[in-house]
Amino acid sequence: MSWLEELVAGAREDVRRRREEVPLEGLRARLGTRDGARPFNEALVRPGLSLIAEFKRRSPSAGEIRPGAGVAETVRAYELGGAAALSIVTEERHFGGSLHDLRAAREASELPILRKDFVVDPYQLYEAAANGADAVLLIVAALDDQDLAAMYGEARAVDLDCLIEVHDQADLQRALLIDADVIAINNRDLEDFSVDVETTVELLTDIPAGKTVVSESGYERRNQLDELERIGVDAVLVGETLMRAEDPELLVRELTRDEEATRDHYLERASEE
Repeated sequence: MSWLEELVAGAREDVRRRREEVPLEGLRARLGTRDGARPFNEALVRPGLSLIAEFKRRSPSAGEIRPGAGVAETVRAYELGGAAALSIVTEERHFGGSLHDLRAAREASELPILRKDFVVDPYQLYEAAANGADAVLLIVAALDDQDLAAMYGEARAVDLDCLIEVHDQADLQRALLIDADVIAINNRDLEDFSVDVETTVELLTDIPAGKTVVSESGYERRNQLDELERIGVDAVLVGETLMRAEDPELLVRELTRDEEATRDHYLERASEE
């Protein structure tokens, strides 16, 4: 069994367990109590390169990232720093996430939120919507063509935006077959977890005009983001780098190049020390 197959199998097993605890009809009933819409896709196409700031507790490649990190204070820092949207990792087995993290982020921030997980069952779409997500990640490699199209359609039926994640040319062609609005290019290999930022450069040329493009994995410095903006990428997702930052608000400001606000933040910190 490949690593991706193991992750998908674990996701399906966890869905079966959660469905027994909270039946689908219970989730459907909660959709009527959702608060106001926060269009995720719209946040990605504002002028300049939009930053999706991610909260995740650990990963198979990095292990524990920031022990004791709190969702509320972290996402508030991201929002104050100028992030356009949030990504909350909810996968529990290997990433330490939970739906509780998703709900906590919703309560703490006004930004639109992506539920990032191995979404392989329609039940997870209703979970996402009922627990505060505005969008979900659908990984092309984790779904066959029929399931990918069905999940994409059902997500939109429950008013969720979708990031359709691709890793190579074959994934991209499948994403284009369902006419995905937002394509997320992940520079990380799902088998060995190596990262090659050239993946975005290579795949970008084959994405038709009019699509929103997000690049994921491998970004730490503003000059890297400048290059993404130069070649026409609309948004970038940054996770581990922000989670490890001593001052995540300041790093978000630096990555978004809000120079005036960054200077003010430096002065504010200096006055407190």
